[in-house]
Amino acid sequence: MIEIRNLSHAEGRTPILHDITLSLPKGGVTAILGPNGAGKSTLLSLMARLRPLQAGSIAYDGMDIAATPTERLARKLAILRQDSTVGSRLTVRDLVGFGRFPHHRGRPGPADRAAVEAALGQFDLAPLAGRFTEELSGGQRQRALVAMAFVQATDYLLLDEPLSGLDMYYARMLMRLLRRLAEEHGRTVVVVLHEINYAAAHADRIVALKDGRVALEGPAAEVFASARLSPIFGMEIPVERWHGRPVALHYT
Repeated sequence: MIEIRNLSHAEGRTPILHDITLSLPKGGVTAILGPNGAGKSTLLSLMARLRPLQAGSIAYDGMDIAATPTERLARKLAILRQDSTVGSRLTVRDLVGFGRFPHHRGRPGPADRAAVEAALGQFDLAPLAGRFTEELSGGQRQRALVAMAFVQATDYLLLDEPLSGLDMYYARMLMRLLRRLAEEHGRTVVVVLHEINYAAAHADRIVALKDGRVALEGPAAEVFASARLSPIFGMEIPVERWHGRPVALHYT
């Protein structure tokens, strides 16, 4: 379980998050939604200890991130940042292999190499494994970064806008893979998304932020209603059902 208590954060004199308190159950996919500037990426970066806590606490299965050694935390959670950059002279295989570092500490063994090759196959990267990352398209590079986080094989996987740069085919493939990770392997996935229909199709739970506060939180089936979503995004969002699933018609 992820327990967030009384979390607040500011950049200089500008408040970003206000007294966030959440309990996210272990297992399943939680989608973080909200308009631009709502604090989604800031919340995820604090959950990953990429920024120091200013107020409040965050714990994974009772493990307080403020008091947990980095090596131990890296075996508990993996993070894909929105602004992740990679060295130009890395091959795709090398990049994905970095995800195994918390396990082998610089001495990869057969199990580490096998995990990397399996991830290359799962993310349709095997044909690109020997290419340098500077030779990839934006979408290909994004898939390699997600594969690097995936191969870290942690209980918790935090992804900040992982669909950025992906076309429809690979965006759907990634969301299905995250869903499978949760269902078949018991992983807990927390993902920041802009396209709310991916959340409707694949998430178990929704956390919606607005102006740095939790505006909505609960099971996806309950959250996806026009009366609940429209005030968060400041626009009318009709919600219909297609084959039993909610679909937000925000393009109309």
